[in-house]
Parts: sequence; structure tokens; C-alpha cells
Amino acid sequence: MLRKLFNHYRSTGRLLVTTSWRRYQHRISEEERLKIQRKNTRLISVMAGSATAVIGCSILLFRQMKNNKAIAEVMDKKLQSENLDEGTTSQDVDGTDTPDADDEKEEKFHRRTFRERKIIEYENRIRAYSTPDKIFRYFATIKAMDENGNYEIYMTPDDFVRSLRPNAMQPENLGLDKFLKYNPKKDPLPTSTQNEDDDSIFSLLGCHGLISFSDYIFLLTVLSTPRRNFEIAFKMFDIDGDGEIQQSEFDLVGSITLAQTPVGMRHRDRKVTGNVLSSKVNSALSTYFFGKDGKKKLTINQFLKFHGQLQRDLLKVEFDQQSPENGLISRMSFAKLLLVYGGFDEMKRRKFYRRLNAHDEEFPQYADHGITFKEYESYFDLLLSLDDLDTALSLYNAAGVSLSRERFKHVVKIVTDRTLEDHLIDIIFALFDADNDGELSYKEFVQVMKERQFRGLEKSKDTGVTRLLNALWTCTKSTITSGSES
Repeated sequence: MLRKLFNHYRSTGRLLVTTSWRRYQHRISEEERLKIQRKNTRLISVMAGSATAVIGCSILLFRQMKNNKAIAEVMDKKLQSENLDEGTTSQDVDGTDTPDADDEKEEKFHRRTFRERKIIEYENRIRAYSTPDKIFRYFATIKAMDENGNYEIYMTPDDFVRSLRPNAMQPENLGLDKFLKYNPKKDPLPTSTQNEDDDSIFSLLGCHGLISFSDYIFLLTVLSTPRRNFEIAFKMFDIDGDGEIQQSEFDLVGSITLAQTPVGMRHRDRKVTGNVLSSKVNSALSTYFFGKDGKKKLTINQFLKFHGQLQRDLLKVEFDQQSPENGLISRMSFAKLLLVYGGFDEMKRRKFYRRLNAHDEEFPQYADHGITFKEYESYFDLLLSLDDLDTALSLYNAAGVSLSRERFKHVVKIVTDRTLEDHLIDIIFALFDADNDGELSYKEFVQVMKERQFRGLEKSKDTGVTRLLNALWTCTKSTITSGSES
């Protein structure tokens, strides 16, 4: 009896619920039902797409890691016999250097071991993807004591160039948070700062030509920003139109410019490590720009002169790192400096070097012709007119006119009002004449020069995964919003 009564009430309840739902369904119009259905379909599609993208990225990353591990194992086995005598890889018993012909011409020093190659790959990843704070802490080598007995981390000019230049190894036993202690009152100056010219930008920096973290960020901002951008910024903040700005206005220009660069976008103050960016320019540079009392005004021409001098100083450090003999570096050293920021892997670089070696064997008239610093500097002055040079070369290419040595020299003279030395043009054609037909492959040449112009600082400093996830999130929000509005 109770069972029948319970079943009766249960069936009655179901009937009431079903009846209520049917009445509610009748109230909802067909159009509203379609809207809800479309919204749900969009949401499911976005969720499915996001899940697919995340799973796909994970699979790709896993495969890449597996690939890299397999390649490393193969290379390890391949190079194991080569590296048994790691310190004497390219020497005979009598101590004379006897590398094979290609390596003797391609590498100035000993052939790199497997361990060195792995270290270089790691350091290149730090340069490409790490924050400015970590890059500074990794490549800085000096821990200097101030007047109060506190220590602060500094870079030498060599460290600064090494932090920019791919494939340049950090000295042994120096790396992340590993430094040489330096007391200005007792210890001699670091080697790389002793020979700086009096007019060098590095000589203006506070602690004996050493570079603090704030200096490091400021110099990176100057190097990664085109001169034209600074000209526009100066004009924007030059309220009275006299071509001069005050110190407070210059600090504002620097902050805005920094925020637009990849370096500025990646920087975060690190109070734990002490790498906190000052809002003002280094006091020594501030005195140089605005005088001791800070009341002097800065013109755009003065700042562009500073910009040019900084570029010259970096070129000088790069030149000296090639160990010039009698003030000359070799053609191969010049080629390495030309290609260093091109983003080429080792196989591609060796291909360029072999082109130069083969060319010098076929045409020996320039083979022993060294390059002076003045010639090296004048060549990179081309970068100041690179956009105009690119336009001129592209016009020749569009007209179907071949770019011979004589025509290239003529274009450089017209565009930059400079005469490029014949032996420098010979190196350019040896490297960038891919078909060996006497014509310049100008697109590859211009691309390498554009990378060289900003030393890779204009590139985004992330791996792309963050941008992918941000794009997916933005797309999801946009889809949901548009679905709810419709």
C-alpha cells in the first residue's frame, strides 16, 4: 500500500516538473533558443580549439626536446674520440699547430670541444630569451667596493660587448652571480678599461669606466633605438622649439623610449639582487649632458654625437677582441664580425667562411690584405644610411640590372658619400655572391646588415609560447563577448 502511494506521488511530481518545463519552453521564443545554442556552440568550439592548441604545443615541445637529446647523444659519440685529448686537439707531439686546412683558416684558435659548444648554445639562449637582469648578472665579471664598504656589480666594456655578441664565451669560472672582487683603492684597474681613450663613452661612466646595471639598460636603450626616433622624441618634448631640452625632459624621453624597446618590455626590477633601474641617467653622464648644476640644456646634435661615439667605442672593443697584429685584423676576422649577429647556425657560418677561403685561393691579390680599424669603422658607417642603400639596391634589382663590384661601389658612393675600399668590397662579394657569378645577393646582404645595425636588440625576447597563450586568451574572450552580445 505504501509502495503504491509513493509511486503515485513520484509520478505526479515528474508530471508537474515536465508540465512546468513545457510551459517554460513555450515562453522562450525560437530566436532566443537559437541564440543560446549558438553561444554554447561557440564556447565549446573555443574550448576545443584551445585544448587542441595546448596539446599540440606540448607534443611539439616534447618532440623537440627528444630530438635535441638524440642529436646531443649522436654528437657526443661522434666527438668523443676527437675530445679525448681536449687540451691538445689540434696539436702534434712537437707542439706545432696542425689542424686540417679548412679549420686552420676558419678558426683562429683551437677547434671548439663538445663541452664548449654546449656552453655557447646555453649562453646564446640567455642572450636571446632572458631578462636584462639575468643577462647582466651572467656576463658581468666585477664586484666593486664603494666608499661605504658595500659591493655593487659592474660590467667592463668587454663584458658589455660579450653580453651582446653571440658565440662569445664567458671566461672560465665566471657566470651567473660569479664575480671578481675589485677594490678601487687597492686593486689595479680591470684590463679592458685601462686603455680606454679619454673621449670614450666608457671613460665617462662613474666607477673607472665600469658599467652599472642602470648604465647597462641606458646603453642598450640607446643602441636599440634608431637615431630618427630620438630626433622625433626630442622635437616632441622641445616645447619652445629652440632645439634643446632640460634634464627632467630628457629623463622622460629616456623612460618612454625604454618602454618601447624589447629590452624595456622584458625588464623587471629585482630588489633581491639589487638590480633596480634608476629613473635618472648616471650622474657622470648627467654631468656630461647637463653640467654639474644640471641647468645646462641638451641639443639633439649633442646627443646624436654621443650616440655615434658609443657606436665607435663598441666597434673598437670588437676590433680589439680579434687580437689585431700591427693594427690589422685578418679578412676572416672581418667576415666573422660581419656575420656575428646574422642569426646563422654553425653550419651556415662555416659555409660563408669556406666561400671566403675558396675565393682567396682563386684570387690571391687581396688574400693577405689586413683591415685597419679606420677601414672597419668606415665600413660600418654604411649602417647610418642602410635604408637608403637598401632602396637603391632594390631599384637596381627591380630594373633587372646586375650588381657588379663597380656598380655596388658606385651606389655606396652616391648614397653615403663615402668611397668603400676595394678589398672590403671583395670580402662582401666573396661572402654574399652565392652563385659565384660576380653579382651580389643583395637581399641576404641587407638582411645581415640590418641585424648588425642593432646587434640583435630589436628582436622580441620571448620564445613565442607566451604570445600564443595570450592570443588564445584574447580570442576566447572576444568570442564569448561577441556571442553574449548577439
